[in-house]
Amino acid sequence: MKIAKDCVVTLDYTLTDEDGEILDSSEGDGPLVYLHGHGDIVPGLERALAGHQSGDRIQADVGPEDGYGEWDEDLVEVVGKEDFDDPDELEIGAQFEVDTDEGVRVATIIEMEGDEITVDLNHPLAGMQLHFDVTVRDVRAASAEELAHGHVHEHPHA
Repeated sequence: MKIAKDCVVTLDYTLTDEDGEILDSSEGDGPLVYLHGHGDIVPGLERALAGHQSGDRIQADVGPEDGYGEWDEDLVEVVGKEDFDDPDELEIGAQFEVDTDEGVRVATIIEMEGDEITVDLNHPLAGMQLHFDVTVRDVRAASAEELAHGHVHEHPHA
C-alpha cells in the first residue's frame, strides 16, 4: 500500500540540522506512528512521504516554511519574575507550556536580568533547515474509528 491521505504510517526517523547534529530520532523510543494527511507531522515531510510504501527509505530536506515556521522576533517577550510560580527555579534554557490565543506553545527562557525574564515562544526548531532520514516500516488503511477521532489508535480493532 502506498502512503496517501487516511493511511496509518509507521516509520523510523532521524532528524538532523544543517551541521548534521541529531535533533530527534525514533531510535530507542520505537517508531513514529501517525495518520497521514491530518497534520500530525510537518507539511514538508508529509509531502515527501506521499506515494512511498513499506521498506522505502527517504531523505527529505524541509525548510522553515514547510517545517516549524520562520523564527519570529514578535514571539520574544519580556515578563516579570512575579509571573512564575517558583521564580527561584528558573534558568536559561528552561522550557514550559504557555496558553496563547493560538493555542498551547512551548516557551524557552533565553535571558534573565534582575526581575525580567525574556522568553521565546517560537517553536525550538523554527527557522531551521531540517534533514529527515526516514525508513517506512508499515502502511495500512486507517480504521473508521481512527478517522472519526482523527488520530491513530494502538489497537484499532480492540
